[in-house]
Amino acid sequence: MQITGQSIQYLQKKTQAFLIILVFIFTSTFAHDFLMEEPLSSLSTSKGPVKVGADRLFSEYAHLIKGKKLALVSNHTGRLSNGVHLADSLFNYPHSELIALFGMHFNIRTNDYSIPKDKEVDIDVETGLPKYSLYGSHHKPTPQMLKDVQVIIFDIQEVGARFYEHVNILGFVMEAAAENDIEVVVLDRPNPITGVKMDGFLTGKQFLFGFGAFGKIPVIHGMTIGELANLYNGENMLRGRKKAKLHVIEMLGWKRSMWLDQTGLKWVKPSPNLPSLESLIAYTGTCLFEGLNISAGRGTEKPFQYIGAPWINNDRVVELLNNLKLKGVQFDTVTFTPKKMSFHGSTPYLGGEVCKGIYVNITNRDFFESYKAGIAMVWAIHKVHPDQMEWNKKVMDRLISTKRLEDMIYGDAHPYEIFASWQPELSEFKEIGKNYFLY
Repeated sequence: MQITGQSIQYLQKKTQAFLIILVFIFTSTFAHDFLMEEPLSSLSTSKGPVKVGADRLFSEYAHLIKGKKLALVSNHTGRLSNGVHLADSLFNYPHSELIALFGMHFNIRTNDYSIPKDKEVDIDVETGLPKYSLYGSHHKPTPQMLKDVQVIIFDIQEVGARFYEHVNILGFVMEAAAENDIEVVVLDRPNPITGVKMDGFLTGKQFLFGFGAFGKIPVIHGMTIGELANLYNGENMLRGRKKAKLHVIEMLGWKRSMWLDQTGLKWVKPSPNLPSLESLIAYTGTCLFEGLNISAGRGTEKPFQYIGAPWINNDRVVELLNNLKLKGVQFDTVTFTPKKMSFHGSTPYLGGEVCKGIYVNITNRDFFESYKAGIAMVWAIHKVHPDQMEWNKKVMDRLISTKRLEDMIYGDAHPYEIFASWQPELSEFKEIGKNYFLY
């Protein structure tokens, strides 16, 4: 048999891919076993209560706002420990003047998707102040919106994932503040999925400054909102290499190994479709299915843990997934029918259709790597149904912010090869990121 140069090149390519997989399996499995003999929860000696930045604003840090005209960037999560929303506390504070509100597409105090959305420029009923949406055509406040503002306060509980828009809105707000010589006060809150998990692709250059990725950070960024603010400033991630006049009010009592339910803080659903911490943990990986013709489990009892469609051979998909032996998760078959819930503004995708699904059963959250699980599921479904899985380019570009995943999935790359591909850039980010850790 004659071996051509083309055949040799093909064999070299396959051998290289195989070696990458072997190295990745060794470093992620064996090293993980030796370095993480105890789960994260056992490393945390404190069970709360954690004091968030907002609860320190009117006492130790009142000097940052006294005598100033203020704008607040927040959503329904921006509440003090007494349950009062920060917008109302600032509005009633006698030593400063709140003059503008910035939020998402609903009233700043709620995340009920069944109510009418706010206009992009609206009036907050409770305070009578102008309220601007940063969720629509404007992600970055304009000079007119910021007229007379001296200090912008940012207080949002984010979820630990780059594609959840709040960490990106933070970048746009800081950039606008730097351009208009306005101070920024970021009130820190916990990373709900701990501050030790970092994973996934870093933002591709062509996707920077988008709604799904403002800065060059990994999908699972492992930082708090205050730490990210310092990173944006310190690493010159704002366009024009400007720096915001930034103040971060740190938490008290938070440790990087803490899950949100170990902080003593009340669980506030980031979205109606994230009813529990477990659903949020899964979401940071399975949100990828929002960009495919597959239900992400909205309208079920376990959103983002139930993934499926009527056409999926879930027995075969589950078999492929469990053969990968991913840590902290067991994949099971499930049948579900999405339906419109009371908090939904519209029927969820595949509503009323019986879906053959995969249940993401998290068996050990400390070892579970959500983003790897999400990518493995995309790979397995494509492997079984290469002609039926549809890729929504616009949505997936926002969620992934790189072209590499699509190329590797459709190029038949093995999941461990995909995981290994982001390790060099992730290792580099970890070294940079830890310079901005506050805890």
